[in-house]
Amino acid sequence: MRVPFAAPLVFVTMTACGGGAAGGTSVPIVAASATPVPVASPTPNALSVPSAPGAATVQFAGYSWRVRSDYGGPGPNQFSAQNVWVDAQGFLHLAITHASGVWSTAEVVLQQSLGFGSYQFQILGHPEAMDEHVVLGLFNYTTPSIGPDGTNEIDIEFATWSGTQPQHGNWTVWPAIAGPPQSTDAFDASPNTGLSTHRFVWGSRAVAFQAMSGLTNDTTGMYANWTYAPSDYLHLIPQTAEPVHMNLWLTGGPPANGQGQEIVITGFSFTPG
Repeated sequence: MRVPFAAPLVFVTMTACGGGAAGGTSVPIVAASATPVPVASPTPNALSVPSAPGAATVQFAGYSWRVRSDYGGPGPNQFSAQNVWVDAQGFLHLAITHASGVWSTAEVVLQQSLGFGSYQFQILGHPEAMDEHVVLGLFNYTTPSIGPDGTNEIDIEFATWSGTQPQHGNWTVWPAIAGPPQSTDAFDASPNTGLSTHRFVWGSRAVAFQAMSGLTNDTTGMYANWTYAPSDYLHLIPQTAEPVHMNLWLTGGPPANGQGQEIVITGFSFTPG
């Protein structure tokens, strides 16, 4: 977003990605008694290749990702390749920075399409403490050959949407066709520890979301989940393989605290299903 802002840039390591279900069954389930998992240092990601800011592509978690460097949605924002890098531990960094009077944001796009299965993202930081104008998105997204914007998208997002809701966590399923509204569930992300795991399991008839404190490949530390299973699943659940995106962007203006933001994603994995 091309928004002038005079405050000095300060990096803060944070992490992050209302409404109701339409056309089917949308059942929120919260595991209120989940036991927090102790925070430990994440294991270096051996499937990544370290890269400096500014690269056109990065190798992260065994996959090749295109780095955006353009002006556009969401937001719209100014996306810059200078805000994306992979560190010596193999962790992906996404940043929001301020330079020469312009705030710029970050996004990477998987250079292949993935279909039904389990999508897992592991994060270092506190998505429950992000600035009110910052959004982290972890999602798959339509392409022109599949359908228009507002269709064929499954989101894990961390945002309060400029302070319009108390929860930082958001799960959304966009329909396979234009017309029906998206179905969304907002969840309290405050049980997160300094490390967290976020997952959606996409099938042809349902999408199941899970949020866990700690790094895990199962449901240890799960504190919230939601399953969206509409009766008209062919129209209300995406049915076509598409690429994964991860982005950190601004909505409603620059960070209210005047500080730059940074997300550290330690892992991504996909298991076909």
